[in-house]
Order: sequence, then C-alpha cells, then structure tokens
Amino acid sequence: MVTETTDKTFEQDTATGVTLTDFWATWCGPCRMQSPVVEQLAGEMDNVTFNKMDVDANPNTPQSFGIMSIPTLLVKKDGKVVDSIVGYHSKDQLKKILDQYVEA
Repeated sequence: MVTETTDKTFEQDTATGVTLTDFWATWCGPCRMQSPVVEQLAGEMDNVTFNKMDVDANPNTPQSFGIMSIPTLLVKKDGKVVDSIVGYHSKDQLKKILDQYVEA
C-alpha cells in the first residue's frame, strides 16, 4: 500500500525503517507512469514503507530537499536521506536500489 503523505506528516511518516516517497503531480506524464510501478513494489516489499506526495498541494517538503524535477523518489533509512532517484525507473531498478538499504 502507498500512503499519501503531506508537508505536516512527512517527517513522522518517514522517521523509521526504509521508506520511499514518490514526489509527483497530476499533470506530470512520467509521474503517471511511475506510480503503478511504485504501487506494485509496495505490494511486494513489506519491509519498505511507501509514500507519495503531491508537490502542488505540498510545496514545502520538496523545496526543503531541493527537488526540482518530478518524479523524484526519495529513499530514507531511519529518518536520514540515503538516495534520491529522479525520473522514471523500472520496478527491477527500484527493487535493486531499495534492496541495498533493506539489507544494510
């Protein structure tokens, strides 16, 4: 399951474990391609918390992380940013990236 997160809840939603947050917007074509991939991974990887954030409705968090392009996928481990992935990526690519943080 992918949970909607907001400027108000982001820090709490990404404070523990490995988390991936999909920064997206409704008007973004590549974001609409990335979202189903993130949804599939969320159904397969129960050791990662998956979130999404609409950058138009929540501008503060993306700005604080210097996110200029979407989709951007921000990976955090125990509240610290460990990776930032810009642009569309396949399920296999994302799983490989996430696996290194889950196992570390």
